[in-house]
Amino acid sequence: MEARDIIIRPVVTERSSNLIAEGKYVFVVDKRANKIEIAKAVAEIFKVKVDKVNTMNIQGKKKRMGRFVGKRPDYKKAVVKLAPGEAIEFFKA
Repeated sequence: MEARDIIIRPVVTERSSNLIAEGKYVFVVDKRANKIEIAKAVAEIFKVKVDKVNTMNIQGKKKRMGRFVGKRPDYKKAVVKLAPGEAIEFFKA
């Protein structure tokens, strides 16, 4: 897998924005990717040094549309902690 295939998109929420102060960035990643592949992909794309990666599998919520029940897709989320002094310019305001 290529780096751009592993990192799907950043997660931009209030909680993930507060983690940026600690040097942690949150991404939705490919479900098949492991921590080592995620760390290499972030380092390659953003030219930073990755210190630690935590991953979690998120189950999609059930949603109703009238009498029909649907389900949002499952996805994998990664919290990437960068080495001290490193930052991703994309997230700076």
